[in-house]
Formats: sequence, C-alpha cells, structure tokens
Amino acid sequence: MDSTTSAVAGAGPEVITVGIADDNAVVRAGIRGLLATTTDIQVVGEAGDGAAAVALAKAKRPRVMLLDVRMPRQDGVTAAAEIAQLTNVLMLTYSEAPDVISAAVRAGARGYLVHGHFGDTELIQAVRMIAGGIGTFSAQTLAALSNPAPSLAELATRFGLSEREAEVMDLIAKGSANTDIAHGLFISEKTVKNHINRIFAKLQANNRGHAISLWLAGSS
Repeated sequence: MDSTTSAVAGAGPEVITVGIADDNAVVRAGIRGLLATTTDIQVVGEAGDGAAAVALAKAKRPRVMLLDVRMPRQDGVTAAAEIAQLTNVLMLTYSEAPDVISAAVRAGARGYLVHGHFGDTELIQAVRMIAGGIGTFSAQTLAALSNPAPSLAELATRFGLSEREAEVMDLIAKGSANTDIAHGLFISEKTVKNHINRIFAKLQANNRGHAISLWLAGSS
C-alpha cells in the first residue's frame, strides 16, 4: 500500500503533516492558505527562523518540513542537516545559487523548489511526493546541480576576499541594494559600505558596475 494512504482498509488518505519555516510571515501565510485547500495536507506549525524550525521539527515531527534558505539565527541549509534526521525536507526558497543548492542536497534535503518557477499545483504535488520519499527538484535546480558554479568559498579565494566580503559581493551582483544586503545578512548599512570599500579595493574596481562585471566573469 502506498505510504501516503492509510493502512486501514476503507479509510481515506492519510493526512500529511507539514511544517513551514520562512522568515517572511506573508510567504508563510500564502503557503498555509494554499495547503489548506487540500484534504490530505495539514500544516501543524510555523517557524520564522532556522533554530525555531529545528525546534518545531522535534516537537511536532511533521511528515514534511518546508524550509527557506536565508533565515535569522540559523540558516535553512544548516537547519536542514538537523531536520533531515527527523523528517523529509523540502527547500522552498528564492535562492538559485548552485553552491546553496548543492549544500542543501548534501544536508539531506529531498527536494528544492525556487519561488517563481512553480505553480500551486506543483507545490502541492511536491509535498505529496516528498512525503512518499520521492525527491523533487525544479528545472533550475537540476541545471545548477548538473553544471555547478564556483562556490562562494572558491570565489572568495579567487578574488582574495573574506567569506563575508564574498557574500556581500554576491548579493551586489544579484542586484541587491545596500539596505537589502544589510537586512539579508543581519548587519548595519555602515558595515555593508565598509565591506564594499574593501571589495572594490581588492578587485581594483572603479564602481559597482565594474565590480559586478569582474565578479560575473570570475563566476563563469
């Protein structure tokens, strides 16, 4: 009998319990609302950071845990390494960085979907597949795994940057403003500006556009 159906003859589908971890309350509400439209999926808890996600997984033991990558206190990939020992992990995030995708898979994630590249039906089906032990990955994820780009650590070494400087430069290359970088890395805007000044000096870049072109050339 399929793992997602009840072992009791004549009973309806077994309910798949799900935990949602994302630091954006609006995103969590959207996912919860979507899953609530099904009869076989039930959200049993939410978490706004990685540490809370681990606690939720331990307390509720959901069949599937949906994890964002960038979260405060503990990032999703680090949390996945712990949660994957308890249940099935599906990364649900905006991050398409190949090194992040690879790290998540190594941490034990059974699936990885990127926001904006799947519809409501695909997400619901992915939850069901993950609950049944079947991995599911978006096309962008599979492409990244097949043709991995240099990791941030490799790029940091290549350009002579610190790990934090490489993170900042990577966000700059993705079009993030200083305020967004500060928010995403949980540092002040002044610290971001200090990092940028050091990055430009090390890359011998004249401006933001020049730095981005150098970074992207080294990433290819």
